Amino acid sequence: MSLLKLYRLATIAATPFAGALLGWRARHGKEDPKRLAERMGESNRPRPGGRLVWLHGASLGETLSLLPLIDRFIQRGLEVLVTSGTVSSGRVLSARLPAGAFHQYAPLDAPKFIERFLDHWRPDIAVFAESELWPNIVAAICARGAPLVLANARISRKSAERWRAIPGVAKSVFGAVDLCLAQDSDNAARFLALGARCVRIAGNLKFDVPPPPADSAKLAEFNGAIGARPAWAAVSTHAGEEDIVLDAHVEMSAQTPSLLTIIAPRHRERGAEIVEAARARGLSAALRSQESEPRRDVNVYVVDSVGELGLVFRSVGVVLMGKSLLPGGGQNPIEPAKLGCAILHGPYVENFTEVYGELAAAKAAARVSDAASVARAAQYLLSEPARMRKMGRAAAETVEKLGGASRGIMNAVEPYLAQMAVAQQ
Repeated sequence: MSLLKLYRLATIAATPFAGALLGWRARHGKEDPKRLAERMGESNRPRPGGRLVWLHGASLGETLSLLPLIDRFIQRGLEVLVTSGTVSSGRVLSARLPAGAFHQYAPLDAPKFIERFLDHWRPDIAVFAESELWPNIVAAICARGAPLVLANARISRKSAERWRAIPGVAKSVFGAVDLCLAQDSDNAARFLALGARCVRIAGNLKFDVPPPPADSAKLAEFNGAIGARPAWAAVSTHAGEEDIVLDAHVEMSAQTPSLLTIIAPRHRERGAEIVEAARARGLSAALRSQESEPRRDVNVYVVDSVGELGLVFRSVGVVLMGKSLLPGGGQNPIEPAKLGCAILHGPYVENFTEVYGELAAAKAAARVSDAASVARAAQYLLSEPARMRKMGRAAAETVEKLGGASRGIMNAVEPYLAQMAVAQQ
């Protein structure tokens, strides 16, 4: 029996336990307790009439990257269903999706839930972000004859290696994709090696995404609380990196006692842990979820809220991108770059080689490796505001120059849209 058949049987056998699993996840903040039915393919929302595009991203970053496509599909007169799998993505998308688009949580990869989902929504085309492909979902879409497009396609070396360990499954899954629109040549080569049939390079959609918004009243309050204090931020940090950032703060504060360090961890539930690590170093620390603004006596301010990075990026001039100081592949620096921040990053940015390379070439980013180098770089930029602003302008100009992927992707899917229009007549 093939691995795919075993996987399908295993998901069928596990289906009766889905309710208990989702309930446990909801109690631990990993699911929206009011919308658990959506994870089992049910919805209390009727399907809109006309042609429907289904766009899917795994979590917040992937779904936000689809925003430029969402706007273009709506301009074409299509209804847009957007699905994702995380609570944070659901909350942010509910606020950011334009009229004509709506959000649902994606069904778990069990045949019963997927069939229920597809019976209700009947998408005319499915566009998935990056490499978010689940075997049962892919098979069900193909069985119904709807085109499946992989947009903004990206897969890390490690993920590709894991897929190559099961070549039969990889070929069945990736070979079922009608059109794979890769971010760059490296990713295109990986998808071809995994069995994708039609692969093109279309660029990175995230260059086209509008910068994260910020409520004007909250921004004024936040900037007012910071005042004239020198402030910098470390965002999307992972375990172990906050220790480096905190040690850098201690070193910098010897010269700049009024320094404010803002930390926005990738996983906000780690906020209390970071506060404790700061206090263990004798620093005053606070959580945004408990105090609305950073008090004057706070040294380290941990942003453990959802959807407020736009606030942070508009309030500081220097941003250190996380998941790069320790092996992890890096986090995407496009959002702070769009808002004119000077970018610092560690040596491990292989997941975003192109954008970091472009920023480095434009002298808009600097590489650091440990607490001492982080402290030196951040201290220098904060003490030389003209240099910091120049780096920020270069960052904004660089990511603006690299835009245009959404237009290319729409041109690539045009034949499918034309077929949909003919079928509706």
